[in-house]
Amino acid sequence: MQKERPLSPHLQVYRPQMTSLLSIAHRGCGVVLSFFTPVLVFWLVSLASGPQSYEAWQSFASNGFVKLLFLGWTFALFYHLSNGIRHLFWDAGHGFEMQSLYRSGYMVVASAVILTVITVVFAISKGGV
Repeated sequence: MQKERPLSPHLQVYRPQMTSLLSIAHRGCGVVLSFFTPVLVFWLVSLASGPQSYEAWQSFASNGFVKLLFLGWTFALFYHLSNGIRHLFWDAGHGFEMQSLYRSGYMVVASAVILTVITVVFAISKGGV
């Protein structure tokens, strides 16, 4: 007599945990950063190509939707950076206790938000937004 094999756990069985959501967000932010690399290159090339080329960049970047995309890119950059630092601590063997995992996860999100806000405030104060 053959026993029924158990089904593999899937998303309908498990409720999302903070650690898994932060891991997925880290990977997603990495993808966002890689897709924005050509935009960064376009900005640098327009900056190096002279005033006319940079004016074309400024007209592109002054669009409200593009500004919103830059805000998302800035958050993705700081989130990926902060979580990367967290991973460096893990590579050294620190921070694997559950309380430490959650604390460092909240710190990653908070630091990404704070650094994004500081960057936006700085950009506004310099007349860049």
